[in-house]
Amino acid sequence: MIADALPIPPPAAPAVPAAPDVERLRVVIRGAVQGVGFRPFVYRLATERGLAGWVCNGAEGVVIEVEGPGEVLREFLLRIEPEAPPRAFIQSLESAHLDPVGYEGFTIRPSTDGPKTTLILPDVATCPDCLAEVLDPDDRRYRYPFTNCTHCGPRYSIIEALPYDRAHTSMRRFTMCPACQAEYDDPRDRRFHAQPNACPVCGPHLALWTPDGTTQSVRDAALVEAAEALQRGAIVAVKGLGGFHLMVDARDADAVRRLRDRKHREEKPFAVMMPSLDAVEAICHVSDREARLLRAPEAPIVLLDRRADADLAHAAIAPDAPTLGVMLPYTPLHHLLLRAVGGPVVATSGNRTDEPICIDEHEALRRLHGIADLFLVHDRPIVRHVDDSVARVVLGREMVLRRARGYAPLPVDLTPILDETPRPTILAVGGHLKNTIALSVGPQAFVSQHIGDLETRPARDAFARVIDHLETLYDATPDHVACDQHPDYVSTQHARAQEVPVTAVQHHYAHVLAAMAENQLRPPVVGIAWDGTGYGTDGTVWGGEILRVTTDGFERAAHLHPFLLPGGEAAVKEPRRSALGLLHALDDDRVFEDSALPTLQAFTDGDLDLLRQMMRLGLRSPTTTSAGRLFDGVASLVGLRQQSRFEGQAAMLLEYAVDERAASDGYPFQIAPASDIPDAPLVLDWRPMVWALLDDVRAQQSVATIATRFHDTLVAMIVEAARRLDASRVVLTGGCFQNRYLTEATVHALRAAGVAPYWHQRIPPNDGGISLGQLVAALRPSAPVSHAS
Repeated sequence: MIADALPIPPPAAPAVPAAPDVERLRVVIRGAVQGVGFRPFVYRLATERGLAGWVCNGAEGVVIEVEGPGEVLREFLLRIEPEAPPRAFIQSLESAHLDPVGYEGFTIRPSTDGPKTTLILPDVATCPDCLAEVLDPDDRRYRYPFTNCTHCGPRYSIIEALPYDRAHTSMRRFTMCPACQAEYDDPRDRRFHAQPNACPVCGPHLALWTPDGTTQSVRDAALVEAAEALQRGAIVAVKGLGGFHLMVDARDADAVRRLRDRKHREEKPFAVMMPSLDAVEAICHVSDREARLLRAPEAPIVLLDRRADADLAHAAIAPDAPTLGVMLPYTPLHHLLLRAVGGPVVATSGNRTDEPICIDEHEALRRLHGIADLFLVHDRPIVRHVDDSVARVVLGREMVLRRARGYAPLPVDLTPILDETPRPTILAVGGHLKNTIALSVGPQAFVSQHIGDLETRPARDAFARVIDHLETLYDATPDHVACDQHPDYVSTQHARAQEVPVTAVQHHYAHVLAAMAENQLRPPVVGIAWDGTGYGTDGTVWGGEILRVTTDGFERAAHLHPFLLPGGEAAVKEPRRSALGLLHALDDDRVFEDSALPTLQAFTDGDLDLLRQMMRLGLRSPTTTSAGRLFDGVASLVGLRQQSRFEGQAAMLLEYAVDERAASDGYPFQIAPASDIPDAPLVLDWRPMVWALLDDVRAQQSVATIATRFHDTLVAMIVEAARRLDASRVVLTGGCFQNRYLTEATVHALRAAGVAPYWHQRIPPNDGGISLGQLVAALRPSAPVSHAS
């Protein structure tokens, strides 16, 4: 047992035993939602559908908890925004599905008093009122690209210090004209105390620059000429809300390919900004939940299933992918630009590979030199980079895959999972890939925006800036730092350099704790943490872990059968190397004699002999239990991918190959203890599966059949492991559970087996959630602590 968990009492017994199909939905709504009849509206909506629970005004907005059948709760959630009171405006809506507690009836609770927690709101997409003004020729803000109000516009990207007053934002350089000042001072106006308030007379303006920084045009002419350039096939760097985009006309395949060449982004899919929901529905299948997500104030990029007959340069935008990352315009600038272009644009991050997005126009001239043909810039400074968020709908719920604009830095409330004790201020520095950081202030955990992979100096500088920004905004000095156990991570080295105690948290344990925190779960819980790489407590590369979390810590209850990675890190970019490790683990040289096997065809005889010799001698061939590398290896064996151009590409192709309509019995597998030692972890042995899979490859079974059987085998492994571990509650976490089919099939199978499954919603399942888990681990008094030397 690894002791780093706070002894936590079990949750209070429910008031009334809940029916098996009853769920609890918790909703927190921020914005103009108090004093506008919102609570009576929620009361009517809930009682009309026979839901139990309560609603109240809280320090953070309107808080709702309702219980009822899952389908009714989903309908309830979808109706809140379109049917809200006329004077209400929803700035952010957070929802989470939790275990029921047995409410009876529905009540309006008294407002919660006490000290207000200072929350910095995220940047918010343009509201309908502001958009109407921008498009109205008779309005004084007609075609003004920086129109905003208290309901929308920049927040987190412009704030420099608290309290959130204009003097503490990057708008302080713009003095409001009398008309704007009158709006700002009028409590009846929706621009009352709107800190970024501005108009064409007194606010920021556009300029169009050539690559050498020469001003080509200004104001509206700059926007018109940028749109004309896009129509001609130019690549335009556009300064937006939280940084630059690189844009091209999405209908121009040559322009898209030119952007790929210049950015050295060979195959990774681009995101597309569409002018309207109708335009999205013309090229993608869009459910009600996906439509709500597209139009939400957060306005993330949403992964959608593409229509087969989509009229778009899809092969250049998202090669080999049946999905498309789509977003709607979320600033007046974007709305005006897309209207002028007359169609969709590719809108990818304005950066070079493994660097953060540019936020300053002069920095953009330097870093995007040779990529952009023109620069559409403005003079409102961006204080911190905030990427577009990415989300998809899984099992009817939102799953955030990249948490940034619209979501960060809204906090996660730790009160439901930790005891009421004085809590130190913790800084958690996350992992190495998809890095975020987290900061605890009292019972709240503030998780930063997506920072990215810490591979380059600009990325490491951005990492340090984000830490400084959060600590400065909340006037917080960490008493303690939490980090990953991997000694070579940049984030770990940063933690060790601080003059405060440090807690090193095992990577997959942090994954599980993040999922538990988001789902408000206390131990005992079994966590399935499957990803590509994580430093194990035994010094090997973990990644296919099943952890049992108790009040005393955690234990490694089960894991995938280990195999070797010839060449170590090289296997991450070469799925064929992972496949060699799988074949080597079969312990039968005859598998290497099948010259028709796609994996073996991908090597020269000399390279193949060298890699096999390395594995036999244990040279540069680390041991791993990684589920991500298992996905890679199978993708190679079936001929989908031998070398990857971006992280997760082979696994994505394997997911795309699944035929969800096909019935599958899966492949054989075995589960047995790793040794005769009491309480030895179970080993999920995939080798029988690989033998049977090779038979299918030789029999020329379709890739769809093999991919489906492979996924279904993994699901069966999880369910059987949960049964043997006598698990009643299981969380699914780690990058592998970005895979929609794997997640949905596992949830359905666990439920059928009588096990309660939980998965990520607002915190990413990938390493973007690691910092939250590290923070939770460090708040447990028995966590191991080291001190700076």
